[in-house]
Amino acid sequence: MDEALTQAMIEAALAGGRAILAVASSGETDVRLKADRSPVTAADEAADAAIAAVLGRAFPEIAIVSEESAGERAPAQSGLFFLIDPLDGTKEFVAGTGEYTVNIALVDKGRAVAGVIHTPALGRICAGVVGEGAREAEVVDGAPGPWRTIRARTTPASAPVAVASRRHAGPRTEEFLASLGVCERASRGSSLKFCLLAAGEADVYPRLAPTMEWDTAAGHAILEAAGGRVERLDGTPLTYGGPWAAGAKPWANPDFVAWGARSA
Repeated sequence: MDEALTQAMIEAALAGGRAILAVASSGETDVRLKADRSPVTAADEAADAAIAAVLGRAFPEIAIVSEESAGERAPAQSGLFFLIDPLDGTKEFVAGTGEYTVNIALVDKGRAVAGVIHTPALGRICAGVVGEGAREAEVVDGAPGPWRTIRARTTPASAPVAVASRRHAGPRTEEFLASLGVCERASRGSSLKFCLLAAGEADVYPRLAPTMEWDTAAGHAILEAAGGRVERLDGTPLTYGGPWAAGAKPWANPDFVAWGARSA
């Protein structure tokens, strides 16, 4: 993939992160509810604007679909578009845990082919291009340091290490983890879970609760670039931008499981 495209996604994620931190430092963390009853803050909106400005300036020919604007746009069923969550983990942002992210994905004909996830409060950024590999860096004073390659580790046949949602795990998730013989697990907010798998720090992440496509596309691309995979419960990969089944909520994901690398 054109390096200029990847670099624009990285710069956009960093710009979104700076916007979020600026709002956090101002103390403007009041939560409002959108029409769909999901939470939004001034940080979501500031990050959205900052990201759109960078991507729109660098690649004006590529459509942008964001959590904050998806309801205003027709489904992108083919072609190329950016899929963005400007602040994934609004509840983590408000709670001050630092486990919130900026998610930027590039989707091509329904497939997440590139992704960037930036964790502004924790100073970490991950990027990946499917077929070209994944990398991460520490972010200091708003700029990434040296990049290092990351790779998903082979999922063990027994006792894998799991990562699960901090706020959305439930009985079905517990039953699934028990069926795998999981004996060690970590709980994380937002799309950080995909980064842990991509970096070989965990083996499996089941999500048996509602998510939206902008929650997962960037992490899906990074994990696949690192050698892992994201699958629906029937083993088929997640796709993005529709078409959706009759009666399904636009932009909603089915249940899925993210895995490390397959054994040889």
